[in-house]
Amino acid sequence: MTSPTLPHALGHVDVPRVLSIAGTDPSGGAGTAADMKSITAAGGYGMTVVTCLVAQNTTGVRAIHTPPLDFLAAQLQAVSDDVTVDAVKTGMLGTAGIIGTVGSWLDAHRPPVLVVDPVMVATSGDRLLEPDAEEAMRQFCRLADVVTPNIPELAVLTGAAPAADQDAAVGQARDWAADTGVAVIVKTGHLDSALTTNLWVGPDGVIAEAPSSRIETASTHGTGCSLSSALATRLGAGDSPQHALAWTTDWLHEAIEYGAALHVGRGHGPVDHGHRARRLAAEFAAVTVEPGFFDRESWVGVGIEGET
Repeated sequence: MTSPTLPHALGHVDVPRVLSIAGTDPSGGAGTAADMKSITAAGGYGMTVVTCLVAQNTTGVRAIHTPPLDFLAAQLQAVSDDVTVDAVKTGMLGTAGIIGTVGSWLDAHRPPVLVVDPVMVATSGDRLLEPDAEEAMRQFCRLADVVTPNIPELAVLTGAAPAADQDAAVGQARDWAADTGVAVIVKTGHLDSALTTNLWVGPDGVIAEAPSSRIETASTHGTGCSLSSALATRLGAGDSPQHALAWTTDWLHEAIEYGAALHVGRGHGPVDHGHRARRLAAEFAAVTVEPGFFDRESWVGVGIEGET
């Protein structure tokens, strides 16, 4: 499979149709739940295909159920039979069989944008996939336009030790991008630095970078899911890599900042995906509207695009 030209070179899509292929989170902070909120916040129309049913909350994962592969294939086909997809984001794929099924579907229905969040290694360093699935994921990542690994996952992709600083991580990403032709988003949030920087790295090095101040908070559940799905949405809309990365980083930084106010869960809480919409709604609700404003005769007969 070859990677096509990203949509920013082709034109703008007002409301990109974005498909999340990932696992679930009944507590709403990660997985497909986070993806749907992120896609909406980024201006897209979200769709979802479930790979794994996950019993988890802010304190951890309790159990995982994997539906039959033919049911996964049926979900994928149901979408592609009916909807034109502008971007796909993949998250938790879980097994070699799931990775193969999704890969086969992508061979037949390649979207303009494919962003892969290679859910292989927890930030703690714990491996999340069996060895056969890990190797399948390494190969699957080569199909993407952009991958969004954390620092331990970048090490697995490159076969190196986890990077200790930003320069080392960028070097690993550049070498892997040169070998595969796939861009890498280097995320430095788990490195020891005053700033957290997201960098778009291609075969020739850093194409774009988006720094932000570090926030000391426990509201970080689902940040990887949220970043990859928002990025896929902005790329699907036709944004350049530079603008897509800057928008996503700025939005997610605010979502992390406002997350603590949600008071969800006893562990690492979710980010606030709806922080911008919620603030706008509060501002609108605070506006004093004259009685009868919406009943004025001047509104009668005025519709969308001048319809009467």
